Amino acid sequence: MIQYPAKIKKDNDSYNVEFPDLPGCFTYGSDLESALSNAKEALTGYLESIDLRKIKIPNPSTPRGKNIYYIAPDKTLAFAIWMKLKRAEKGLTQKKAAQLLNVNYQAYQKYEDVKKCNPTLKTIEKIEAVFNSQIIAI
Repeated sequence: MIQYPAKIKKDNDSYNVEFPDLPGCFTYGSDLESALSNAKEALTGYLESIDLRKIKIPNPSTPRGKNIYYIAPDKTLAFAIWMKLKRAEKGLTQKKAAQLLNVNYQAYQKYEDVKKCNPTLKTIEKIEAVFNSQIIAI
């Protein structure tokens, strides 16, 4: 599923979290565990906010390093965003993606709606085949 890199740095009595791919997405925690939990919540809220405002969702980068942690948003949101990014990568409209999946346009729209997304396993398998990509990399 989709994950975004977060820089987590200890600063005195807290752990500050910054998402380099997402300007303005910051949080912190009193310890690493709470910083990671807060990071997931901040990431989910940030992505949901830009999605609802129809702002282009950036692809996550893949930096490596000592202070880099990969954070996944809420699974429903992650799935909807993964769908949008894969569809855009393939250059498909929602209508064309719906035709390839052999579902109606309204049903397809729900897959990309962070509030209504709830596909079955069979549907997920069809989507992976159409996009030629696994949702969860093995």
